[in-house]
Amino acid sequence: MGRRQRNRQRQQQQQQRRRERGGGGDGQGQEQAGWEGGYPEIVKENALFERYYRELRIVPEDEWEPFMAALREPLPATLRITGYKSHAKEILHCLKNKYFKELQDLIVDGQKIEVPQPLKWYPEELAWHTNLSRKILRKSPQLEKFHQFLVSETECGNVSRQEAVSMIPPLLLNVNPHHKILDMCAAPGSKTAQLIEMLHADMNVPFPEGFVIANDVDNKRCYLLVHQAKRLNSPCIMVVNHDASSIPTLQIDNSGRKEVLFYDRILCDVPCSGDGTMRKNIDVWKKWTTQNSLQLHGLQLRIATRGVEQLAEGGRMVYSTCSLNPVENEAVIASLLEKSEGALELADVSSELPGLKWMPGITQWKVMLKDGQWFEAWKDVPSNRQTQIRPTMFPIKDEEKLKAMNLEHCIRILPHHQNTGGFFVAVLIKKSPMPWNKRQSKLQRRLSQRTGDVSVSAPATEDGSVEIVEEPPDAEDEESKETQHLLNVESEQSKKDGVCGPPPSKKMKLFGFKEDPFVFLSEDDPLFPPIQKFYALDPSFPKMNLLTRTQEGKKRQLYMVSKELRNVLLNNSERMKVINTGIKVWSRNSDGEQFGCAFRLAQEGIYTLYPFINARIINVCIEDVKVLLTQENPFLSKFSSETHKRVKDLAMGSIVLKYEPDPSKPDTLQCPIVLCGWHGKTSLRAFVPKNERLHYLRMMGVEVFKAKRKEENFESKTEEGDQDSTKHMEEEMDMEHNELATKMEAEVDEEPIHELMESSVIEPENKMGNVQPSSENAENRDIADLSSVKA
Repeated sequence: MGRRQRNRQRQQQQQQRRRERGGGGDGQGQEQAGWEGGYPEIVKENALFERYYRELRIVPEDEWEPFMAALREPLPATLRITGYKSHAKEILHCLKNKYFKELQDLIVDGQKIEVPQPLKWYPEELAWHTNLSRKILRKSPQLEKFHQFLVSETECGNVSRQEAVSMIPPLLLNVNPHHKILDMCAAPGSKTAQLIEMLHADMNVPFPEGFVIANDVDNKRCYLLVHQAKRLNSPCIMVVNHDASSIPTLQIDNSGRKEVLFYDRILCDVPCSGDGTMRKNIDVWKKWTTQNSLQLHGLQLRIATRGVEQLAEGGRMVYSTCSLNPVENEAVIASLLEKSEGALELADVSSELPGLKWMPGITQWKVMLKDGQWFEAWKDVPSNRQTQIRPTMFPIKDEEKLKAMNLEHCIRILPHHQNTGGFFVAVLIKKSPMPWNKRQSKLQRRLSQRTGDVSVSAPATEDGSVEIVEEPPDAEDEESKETQHLLNVESEQSKKDGVCGPPPSKKMKLFGFKEDPFVFLSEDDPLFPPIQKFYALDPSFPKMNLLTRTQEGKKRQLYMVSKELRNVLLNNSERMKVINTGIKVWSRNSDGEQFGCAFRLAQEGIYTLYPFINARIINVCIEDVKVLLTQENPFLSKFSSETHKRVKDLAMGSIVLKYEPDPSKPDTLQCPIVLCGWHGKTSLRAFVPKNERLHYLRMMGVEVFKAKRKEENFESKTEEGDQDSTKHMEEEMDMEHNELATKMEAEVDEEPIHELMESSVIEPENKMGNVQPSSENAENRDIADLSSVKA
């Protein structure tokens, strides 16, 4: 008997004993009922919460009852269609004309399902909401088809299930493809995904000039971030692991001169008490006190301060929380504006999202302790409470200063206005350097004197208080000088070799898992010429942006980053801990060596590589695409005569399969498709992950739901020992246009994608990220039991 079976048997015995004891007195009978009924339902009441917000008058008095009623209702499901994908219009057409129509007049558990409606304020109808809660969506058999569509398309990166108010901050950042962006508290990554989409607004540009550096303090949550970013297949995203309040200042190389990296856009979505998320996180009802806000205020202010220090002049930073509390919102903004001495301006963004209902920021508020005691000003706080309450938590008393701050430009979203969660957003614009950074620090002056080739962007270095505080004394002893010299020599040698490893332990304490180094291919690396010849790569191909994750042994995967991220990596390997960057573009295939190239194309990087490939491209028709996606290894005879002729004289090995839409046939798929494939001796196959196959088939009008459901039934029956299920499944499977193969498995090298969890937290894959860590580390990475109060 195994351990699991013994535990199950022990639990059954315990339940039996409880049932036997339950027949006694009233108390025992209640215990039995409670055990069989599961967890007691959380009462959605909190007297302190109501007292606090009623006193602050954040909600108009005549709207209080609708406000509280909305908080007690489940949060509706919302979804966002990925904007930069070329087939976003096809997905929208599929949703409108197929899945949404099937929801009309549908009744589930006595509730009539409303047809999803577009969010009025989101551009181009790319975001939709419905009255379906996540619980109903997940459990109802009538909605199984729609649910499977959402899960599969989410894994492909074509759809994101994201709370409506969480979509607002990236929109207000006003991102352009050339912007350098920092996401300070990025996990789990839904907002980061929006930022990546905005960088790739023009799909004809494979490498935008801008990039996104996504940071999170929690090492485990960084891998959730990697999973989100991986779905979008961008070479312009880097995930790093730092405390946002002291995130290091980075340097870049500009024509041989070192310059401090300032960001054009910064998203500062700070940790918060989360009382705006009561509709989905019902635990907040029971746990809410004002103490949570008081404890987080200092951290929020430090993170926001560090953000504006790293913001470029003229740049824009969005500060946001999923809290309604002014101590976490207006108090932080007011304190930041006051100490900026005019360097920051609160922008009026009321007209940037037409259709969005919001309340302006408030200018007066009070502070309350968890015992219900109120304080209107800092002078009223007794000395024994001054560790809990700080001066920055109170509104500014100077009326002239308060008016100049324009706190009414802040945006507060209330749940009952548009059936959403609660949220707060403020947009800051940097007019000049922060006052504490206006003079060059001693550290930077000494650095300039020590290395004549280093220049710092005038007028400010803005390297933050951490570096200034830790500045060594002017009178350094010989030993420290020698140590510093050796570190500089080692750093320069690493840059010459193109190796970007983790920071040395002496300089930074590493948390979590040690990452493999990022090793860029050298100019004369013998690995690249065969690849260049085999695929006839364009001379403009940026081969210096190729990297691997190993310094020794065979290079099994090749990844690619943008030129700008390469610059950041090479010049900051000792300052930051990089978790992941780049997309996989080639994978080693030993069978390919006999055909002239040991590396085959990888599907996740094909849209980045395709503009540079001039050979081994086969144009296929729509029927050929269906054959490729529904059959595992079809013979050449199953393809059209045109495709057969094109392939006939082509050498075996990795190929590109390209479908171009026919405008004269509007009923067919009207977006181009690029697939990685393999040309064998007698066959032609596509190397495409399972969910991506299902996506393309849906776009072509092929019904895949029944086949997928029966495949899952087949797998479960096999586990139970049903040997006849294969035959039963094959007899019942049907499709609208073509028969789907009984097994649509992903390419051997593409890992199977796990089922998406219903919350914003996503179950990661065994190998987390485009740039895969070593197997020794990957096996031990357990990312269970993670939670977040962020929207």
